[in-house]
Amino acid sequence: MAEPFHCDFSGRLFLGHLGNQMLNAADFHSTDRGFGMKYLMSIKRSWVLSRLAIEMVEMPAQYEHYSVETWVESAMKFFTSRNFCVSDASGKVYGYGRSIWAMIDTETRQPTDIYAIDNGAINNWIVADKPCPIEKSSRVKMSENADFVRSIDINYNDIDINGHVNSVKYIEHVLDLWDVAWYREHRIKRFEIAYVAETHQGDKLCFYREPTAENEYCVRLVKTEGETQNQVEVCRCKIVFC
Repeated sequence: MAEPFHCDFSGRLFLGHLGNQMLNAADFHSTDRGFGMKYLMSIKRSWVLSRLAIEMVEMPAQYEHYSVETWVESAMKFFTSRNFCVSDASGKVYGYGRSIWAMIDTETRQPTDIYAIDNGAINNWIVADKPCPIEKSSRVKMSENADFVRSIDINYNDIDINGHVNSVKYIEHVLDLWDVAWYREHRIKRFEIAYVAETHQGDKLCFYREPTAENEYCVRLVKTEGETQNQVEVCRCKIVFC
């Protein structure tokens, strides 16, 4: 259910909360099939989100019940693609999501072979013919002329079980680049994010924004590492409003 405290001023579900529910659905689905986070952590492995695209016709309103369906579309040695469908009890579709995941070694932080888990059992759960009628994530292209908007420090509430900034926290921080007045006049139609590097406690995130089409913006996030002060790009986003 879209609880009121998970909804914004308009009474519609926050996109960040929907993102969390998609990640929860992915974990429940993979856990039930033997390749979920709890098992992977026991063998020093973990899933890491690489790309996520969410495209919505509308967001669930407060107190509405909704479902998040997920399925694995394909798998390769180091990456797997997983799709989502968000709908209500009557079957009305609110929107879809597409994601790409990597499996990493939690000690080396490097990608590791997905097929090494239970003799490639993930192949038993691939549903290649189920439609997901939104475009795949695109390469987010930005110029060097993007405007610096703000910087934030990374704190306790940003960090997840993997010890780095939670995937959805990036989404929430990016959407905060526009104020409430903007959202009174615009709705998020599509949000894409591509993750490049990890961010940790003590780092500072800088946000650069650039308009790329009518009601379309791209955002680049760059971290300044606490100890070395090195600057590293950590992710890029594309947001389409309507």
